[in-house]
Amino acid sequence: MVDQNVVERIEQDIKNNDVVLYMKGTPVFPQCGFSAAVVQVLSHTGVKFKGVNILEDPGLRQGLKEYSNWPTFPQLYVKGELVGGCDIVREMYESGELQTLMADKGVASAAA
Repeated sequence: MVDQNVVERIEQDIKNNDVVLYMKGTPVFPQCGFSAAVVQVLSHTGVKFKGVNILEDPGLRQGLKEYSNWPTFPQLYVKGELVGGCDIVREMYESGELQTLMADKGVASAAA
């Protein structure tokens, strides 16, 4: 069972920020290659996002796995919806789907 405080924190993050990346490390100092790759993709699209370091909070890390039903990190949320992890985000970026998703959801980007 997910801790209710953790659920509230996740819901606040994804409600108050158009784009949230739950990752290992920070956007400035990613601590795994997958997180670094997603930060790079988001930087290329020019999208502002909130990075949340799951390594600082084991409760959040476990809670997110249960909340999203997604076992790995990073996890990218756009307008409250889980987009996916590194491979999905990278494929969507390369095909142009990620940029389309951001535009369709009304997320401002440098590419827009």
